[in-house]
Amino acid sequence: MGIKTYKPYTPSRRNMTGSDFSEITKKKPEKSLLRPLKKHAGRNNQGKITTRHRGGGESRHYLLIDFKRRKDGIPAEVIGIEYDPNRTANIALIQYEDGEKSYILAPEGLTDGMTVMSGPEAEIRVGNCLPLENIPVGTLIHNIELYPGRGGQMVRAAGNSAPLMAKEGKYATLRLPSGEMRMVQIICRATIGRMGNGDHNLIKIGKAGRKRHMGIRPTVRGSAMNPNDHPHGGGEGRAPIGRPGPSTPWGKPALGLKTRKKHKKSNKLIVRRRDGRGLK
Repeated sequence: MGIKTYKPYTPSRRNMTGSDFSEITKKKPEKSLLRPLKKHAGRNNQGKITTRHRGGGESRHYLLIDFKRRKDGIPAEVIGIEYDPNRTANIALIQYEDGEKSYILAPEGLTDGMTVMSGPEAEIRVGNCLPLENIPVGTLIHNIELYPGRGGQMVRAAGNSAPLMAKEGKYATLRLPSGEMRMVQIICRATIGRMGNGDHNLIKIGKAGRKRHMGIRPTVRGSAMNPNDHPHGGGEGRAPIGRPGPSTPWGKPALGLKTRKKHKKSNKLIVRRRDGRGLK
């Protein structure tokens, strides 16, 4: 994928960039795999806002992605690479020999006409999905299952991949994009290759209106508010927040507070944390 620039006919256009969609080969989505996507504007099932600064934006459909890849031993041909508004990566429409169609995440190098397959007997080739026990050490993988049969949950964003570092006993060791070294059950599945659309992180939004199209509403700094609205507010001029550390609007610690449970069971599967420290 390449990055497209614009003629600076407005100040916001001067610094705006976007994707040239050079990888996209199919524009209209498969209707049988579309589902309605209701907007929630950051609200939970009680109608309370649990994620602030969300709302509005363009209407979308949800495209059903096959994260499980459980149709073993049946080759599937890649029909086209499509844009998905719900994720940073592109997706690929595939059709199995029995006629069934489905969407999968499109790795780097997957093009129209290629054949992909799932199952233990599949080749070590881009787009194929295998259990970790059948993948050689050092292979770059994505769409990795955290629990067997649940479907890929890790390494699904554009440009990401995780090398398979080691296999020992019932577990395989992976180095995740965050830098964390983690063990996963060796019977979990993963897809070969690096995620496509790797230049996505180079895109500059350029203007506030483009964020509104994405469903993101404005965020006001706490230091710009009054003291009755935010703990950081008040003072003459640009005053310091007057606290040992940043706070949320409700006075709770923010930016650095550890929220992970100290005695979480999966801690024993983390070999090295993102910050480079080991776990006791």
